Amino acid sequence: MPRAIWKGAISFSLVYIPVSLHSAARAHELELDMLDKRDFSPVGYKRCSKKTGKTVEWRDVVKGYEYRKGDYVVLTEEDFRRANVKASRTIDIHAFVERTAIAPVYFDTPYYLTPEGHGEKVYTLFRDALAKSGKLAVASFVLRSREHLATLSPENGVLVLNTMRFEQEILPEPRLEGVPKSPARAANGRELQAALRLIDEMSAPWQPARYRDTYHDDLMKRIKQKVKAGESKTLTAPEKGAEPEEGAGKVVDLMALLQKSLEQKRRGPQRARTRRQGRASHAKRA
Repeated sequence: MPRAIWKGAISFSLVYIPVSLHSAARAHELELDMLDKRDFSPVGYKRCSKKTGKTVEWRDVVKGYEYRKGDYVVLTEEDFRRANVKASRTIDIHAFVERTAIAPVYFDTPYYLTPEGHGEKVYTLFRDALAKSGKLAVASFVLRSREHLATLSPENGVLVLNTMRFEQEILPEPRLEGVPKSPARAANGRELQAALRLIDEMSAPWQPARYRDTYHDDLMKRIKQKVKAGESKTLTAPEKGAEPEEGAGKVVDLMALLQKSLEQKRRGPQRARTRRQGRASHAKRA
C-alpha cells in the first residue's frame, strides 16, 4: 500500500477510530515542459533568492508568513500541529446527511481511509453502520496547513473521504439569458416526453471501467506522428478554412433531433440481435 499522507483518527461522538489517509485519485495528463521557441531549450521554474538572485536548493526552503512588510515568521510542520493539536490529528464528524443532499459542485478530492493500530473492529462497525444508514458523514479536519470540509462514505468495503469546498468558495450560478428556470416552460409536452424516452433508452448500470481518457491516447498518437514525420520542432499552424463545429449557430428542430436519436438507439439493439441470430444460424449449419 502507498505511504500514508496523514495519520490520525475519526472522532464520532465518543468513538475514536485510528486511521490513515491515502490518495484515491491520480492526475492523468501529459507533463509538458515550457520551451523557448527560438531554440526549443527548456524554460524552467527557478527557485531564485530575491536578495542574491541565486538558486535556492529545496533543502534550504522553509515556509514563512509575512506579518509585517519585509518581516517573516518561519513556520514548520510542528507549528501547524501546535496551532490546534486536536484539529490536526482528528477527523471530526459533525452530522449525517442524505447522499443526495450535497450538490456535486461541493466535492473536490477523494482519499481512502484505512484502519491504524488495532482499529479494525471499530472501523468495520462504523463502515457497516454508515452503509446501512445510506447517509454521508459530514466532517472537518486539517491537512497541509488548512482546514477541510469533507464527507465520509463506504465504497467497496473501504471508507472514502471526499474533501469539499466551503460555501464561500462556490461562485454564484451565472444568469442564463433565454433559458427559463421553470421546467414547465423549458420545452413543450411532446419534446419533454421524447427527451424522457431518450434518457430511458440510454439508461444503464454505472460501470466506470467503460470510460477512459481517450484524448490522452489521441494526443500521444499525434506526438508520435510528429516525431515520425520529422516535425518535432515544427509549430503546427491552424488549418486554413477550418469549419466551425457542426450545428454551431444554427436554429435546430429539437423534436426532429430527439426522434432521430431515439430511432438510432432502437436500431442499435436490433442490429445486435440480427448479428447474434446470424452467428447462431452459421453455427447450426456448421
